[in-house]
Amino acid sequence: MMKREMNSFSLFHYIYKNVIIYIDYFSLRSIMELLWRKRIMYKTESFKPDTFKPARFESDGKITLSGKEIPYHTICEDNVIYGPDGNPVASIFTYAYFRSDVEDTSNRPVVFAYNGGPGSSCMYVHAGFLGTRRMQYDEVDRESAFGPYKVIDNPDCLIDIADIVLIDPVGTGYGVLIDESKKKDFFGIEQDAEALLTVLEAWVRRYNRGLSPKYLCGESYGCTRSAVAAGIAATMGRERGYGIAFDGIVFIGNTVTVGKYFGEGLPVETSVLGFPTYAGVNWYHNHPTNQSVEDFVKEAKAFADHDYVLALYKGEAISEEEKEHILEKVSYYTGVSREYLIRHGLKIDDDDYRQEVLKTKGKAVSRYDGRVTRPLLEPEQDEIKKALWDDATADRYDTFFYAAFTGDLLPKLNVKLDRNFIPGTDYYMHWNKEEKKGTTAEELRYALTRRPGMRAFFANGWFDLCTEFGYAWHTMDHAGLPSDRVFWKGYQSGHMIYLGEDNVHELCSDIRDFIQGKNPKSQF
Repeated sequence: MMKREMNSFSLFHYIYKNVIIYIDYFSLRSIMELLWRKRIMYKTESFKPDTFKPARFESDGKITLSGKEIPYHTICEDNVIYGPDGNPVASIFTYAYFRSDVEDTSNRPVVFAYNGGPGSSCMYVHAGFLGTRRMQYDEVDRESAFGPYKVIDNPDCLIDIADIVLIDPVGTGYGVLIDESKKKDFFGIEQDAEALLTVLEAWVRRYNRGLSPKYLCGESYGCTRSAVAAGIAATMGRERGYGIAFDGIVFIGNTVTVGKYFGEGLPVETSVLGFPTYAGVNWYHNHPTNQSVEDFVKEAKAFADHDYVLALYKGEAISEEEKEHILEKVSYYTGVSREYLIRHGLKIDDDDYRQEVLKTKGKAVSRYDGRVTRPLLEPEQDEIKKALWDDATADRYDTFFYAAFTGDLLPKLNVKLDRNFIPGTDYYMHWNKEEKKGTTAEELRYALTRRPGMRAFFANGWFDLCTEFGYAWHTMDHAGLPSDRVFWKGYQSGHMIYLGEDNVHELCSDIRDFIQGKNPKSQF
């Protein structure tokens, strides 16, 4: 026993001293959970409550949209949140674009936009499709993570019809947590939403936009942030009420569900909810039919909603004849081999699917965008354990977004800040998931029912294996949302719908219609 204890201690000491070790995801996560409260995040600027100085930068620019030159003014700044003692505890950083030739802004919409995570800066939606400058896309499944990077005036920018405010939440991008002891006040579903509402109310007062129509636009976890913030604004926060109301919400890559956090606890087979997305990815790569992706996915969903879900319910009671029928159809729609389906009781695991759909071609598809691929890891055990950290979309595009944002957008916004810009963090691993009033879908229902006239628009990629659109459909069918004010549309893209020139144009066009009171055209 003593020898075994000494060996364990020596191994731990070796890991601690040398840092480098091959370790699977679950062990790594356990260690990170233990060290979370004692970890160090290095910075290039000192943030102390008594020395923090808020930053503010302004610039002017022009952009030509539909043949007309639009002048605009930008203000990028810290929005400081103060504690009861009057000291700053955190800052949410905003990048605001104002059309500068508008005298009366009382009827001019404002769009507040952010990414998700939780723990992501707004870099992706900012440089991807909402800024006056954005990335220019070529082939989606690009060969290299490196340049040349192309950044252009955004021909689809919404600045002609709305002012735009991009948001870095606390601890992301240029947003900062000044007092590290206050993490629990910001890193949670309700806490994050109330911090956003606190800042938005102050921002609206500062720029006299109380009468302006207001829209939220969130991607991924940003959908959860939007639904909860809108729900709290329509009801009550943990200790106070809010006066701000929103005319509409755009949900990109939906995370709003009738289950708990990210759909946990839904009484539905996940294989059924993910099935339409599996069909979309299979359609894109393996071309099982001449149908359009919309028609193929619709047909696959009809099968999953009836034959497939019934077969999974029956389990081992299914007849051999029916089992053969299910094996043939599931393999046809999803591209997964019958051998895999037999081994897994006709069910499909999300992680497995990314490795299985192109396995015969030696490729894995991306969780964020099923159009993007990489070679399967060898040996196969590595693919099973390490694929989560080797996503093809992130591998190709993170450097592009960062280069475009820091190398082009920030200089043109006149942002000169000696502060770490943090594209993303692992806050999601330690997020407070408590929601006292129920699920994210219930929060959205509160907002829509207590704010008559408010509208919601769900936009999802057909090839998004991160937030599969089957969950959005399930939510719309079960959350009690007013169907005449809730809209959905699918795009030939992945989680970041705006990857690709056609997708940027289509998404921005639909958001433009939504803000102007028109209904986005759904295929279903």
